Amino acid sequence: MPKIKKKRTGFVIDMTPLVDITFLLLTFFMFTAKFKSDAESEQKFVIQRPQVSPDTSKVPEKDLAVVKIAIDSATSDTNYFFELTNETDRAQVWSATKGIPPEYMDKAQVNVSLDLLAELVRNTKLTNDKTKFAIDADKRLRFQWVYDAMDVLRKNYATQFNYVTDKRQ
Repeated sequence: MPKIKKKRTGFVIDMTPLVDITFLLLTFFMFTAKFKSDAESEQKFVIQRPQVSPDTSKVPEKDLAVVKIAIDSATSDTNYFFELTNETDRAQVWSATKGIPPEYMDKAQVNVSLDLLAELVRNTKLTNDKTKFAIDADKRLRFQWVYDAMDVLRKNYATQFNYVTDKRQ
């Protein structure tokens, strides 16, 4: 046995690469996260969409006008809602439309009748002709509600629109 014992030296881990990877992952998750829009946070109803087989087409995220047809959970009435994703277009369309009450001017989503929906679609087309339209309807509704919304879009020359659905598993 030796007379002099060697001191044990522990191992040292450099934490710099670990911190770098952590911050890279954090920024990746922050940039890929999808946040709720203003209209989704104001929404007081849930739409049960019909399920279809997967399709490759997607609803555009910019310059989109959505006609939502939903059953209000508080009153069990069916209502039309109109939403614009482009905030500058939304301010112009809301101010150009006469039937919108003043309390809805700062809202992202408006509860509308068919006549007001026709005026909103017309003003949206006049404000930005590149705006795409979509119909988001509850699957529990009678088709007449969807047909009336499609008729309003057709009469205002918005003949190409998307129908929002969920993918079938």
